[in-house]
Amino acid sequence: MSNLVLKDINKIYPNGFHAVHNFNLEIKDGEFIVFVGPSGCGKSTTLRMIAGLEEISKGDFLINGERANEKSPVERGIAMVFQSYALYPHLTVYDNLAFGLTLEGVDEDVIDEKVQRIAGILGLTDYLDRKPKALSGGQRQRVAVGRAIIRQVDIFLMDEPLSNLDAKQRVTMRSEITQIHRSTHATTIYVTHDQTEAMTMADRIVVMKDGYVQQIGTPEELYFNPCNLFVGGFIGEPPMNFITGKIKGNDITFDKNSNKLDASKTRYKLADGDVYFGFRPENISMKPIENGYKIHALATLTEMLGDSTNIYIEMDQDTVILKVDPHDAPKMDEEFDFYLPYDKVYLFDKESENVLKEK
Repeated sequence: MSNLVLKDINKIYPNGFHAVHNFNLEIKDGEFIVFVGPSGCGKSTTLRMIAGLEEISKGDFLINGERANEKSPVERGIAMVFQSYALYPHLTVYDNLAFGLTLEGVDEDVIDEKVQRIAGILGLTDYLDRKPKALSGGQRQRVAVGRAIIRQVDIFLMDEPLSNLDAKQRVTMRSEITQIHRSTHATTIYVTHDQTEAMTMADRIVVMKDGYVQQIGTPEELYFNPCNLFVGGFIGEPPMNFITGKIKGNDITFDKNSNKLDASKTRYKLADGDVYFGFRPENISMKPIENGYKIHALATLTEMLGDSTNIYIEMDQDTVILKVDPHDAPKMDEEFDFYLPYDKVYLFDKESENVLKEK
């Protein structure tokens, strides 16, 4: 059982670089938490502070209510999976899996039983006699995960464990890691820059940028209710569209585009000023709808993806992507109308980049 609390955690390096600012989070026992954000946002640094591999400059880290800032990684009861696999090249898969238990002095019969069980779960039974160089990337990653879970600790930390795998292997390993979490019920913190991994695996997601937490919530909360422009654009694929506009009275206008929309029909409180008008590519219709905007556009590029087609259009200086059924897609350089429901519109203040308050 492991409940983790991070209170005003900061990381400041000797050269003065402030990598993590006032990080606050309570992680419940058995939760799967994902830290997500672009490279350099502080997510891996935060994970390493939790692991005890980086010193916490300011703040308190608690495990089950007990301050753990000064505890070693071993004392924290943590197992970590690294991006680089970190396997011992001279040892077989069996010995790599057994290594931690051997160091702890566990009986050989118990080690064998655990190795065989973990190998069975991860599909490694036929590879126990091989060394890492004889394995594929996906198989090596399974060994790294297996070496962590075989110790049966209460806290798993995973630092971009799938970034070295190809697309098909990532999908497979995402599923396997999720299943392992469900079977072990261990508290898990997972770092990634891939928002698809975050959305498909997490109970809750922590979105970070430039060392600051932007928003914490379930995948649904972040997708449907982003708190600012960054979260709205980071979560979702293709990303949310943003068009620069100006609100005056009840209208929102765009500098060069002929579209002028009634902003009072959205769910937001209006005030005159510059805004970003946002909507997700998949939230539009190619057929007329009630309670929605009609927008005229020109298709400048189309991308056929099989189950959907991306249509690129220009609105003022902004490129907009629409995701539609392939059968409804216009041809390139064809003019067409699309429809956007009022309740699928997001308005962000241009200066603060925060979402406007709702009515």
